Amino acid sequence: MIRARALVRGARVGVLAPAARVDAARLESAEASVRALGFEPVRVGDPTAACGYFAGDDARRRAELEAAIRDGTLRALLCARGGYGCHRFADRLDPAVFARAARPLVGYSDVTTLLLWQWRRAGLTGVHGPMLEREGPQWRDSLERLFELLQGAVPPPMEGRGLVGGRAEGRLVGGSLTLVAASLGTPWEVDTRGAILLLEDVNEAPLRIDRMLQSLRAAGKLAECAGIGLGAMVGCEDERFPDWSAESVVEEVARAAGVPLVAGLPFGHVDDNRAWTLGAAARLDAERGRVEQVESGLAQS
Repeated sequence: MIRARALVRGARVGVLAPAARVDAARLESAEASVRALGFEPVRVGDPTAACGYFAGDDARRRAELEAAIRDGTLRALLCARGGYGCHRFADRLDPAVFARAARPLVGYSDVTTLLLWQWRRAGLTGVHGPMLEREGPQWRDSLERLFELLQGAVPPPMEGRGLVGGRAEGRLVGGSLTLVAASLGTPWEVDTRGAILLLEDVNEAPLRIDRMLQSLRAAGKLAECAGIGLGAMVGCEDERFPDWSAESVVEEVARAAGVPLVAGLPFGHVDDNRAWTLGAAARLDAERGRVEQVESGLAQS
């Protein structure tokens, strides 16, 4: 395992959009919040550029990510937005470059692909955390916690509700359920062996959630994991089937797999999006409804 290097206050951090473009006014506001925390955001390319749905074509977005990882003056990479796009070029990235740079890459949603890719292909930890697409008091609190983690702090435990009893220890993996399921069969296929699998998603009906979970189950990913932590499932309802919720679907598969489950954790497509380190050691306690990262997962520079 290669630990990404922690930041020091005042560091320059790259801001880029490897997937969908971000609103210009919202990005400027978020960059001001980063400066207020004592860091200097530096745009890599133009995260507000438009190429259909994307922030530039595949070649441009890949080139900007590679330029950012090679720029020794940028001590971390903050993704401006997710959406969709990382899956289109992840297989053409060079893992050796990422491993040598050992820069913390931050994002969630579609950036799950990049976090899984660098963990499997480069053995490098990454940070699942807030991006520069939101605003408001809770988001700013989450951003402040993110930069504490990026400086080497161990984040406070995430509190939720235990749905399937038990306790587990393992390294944190996961992210967006959609992208975790989409990793099956790729070079960055999620490795859940002995891991605590953290999942979240947005705008996916329970039947689609079930289909993705059944794909993971059939691939052996649920039986191999030590426990499951479920974050925010935003807009994941279907009014035609009000008794079938995202949580109930996840609970069913967790019970069948015989692994503990904690739901209602504060991360994902919400303003209160707590940062956690993919690859860091953690404990899950479904009796207390808690997931606790026990190390920062970053190396002091």
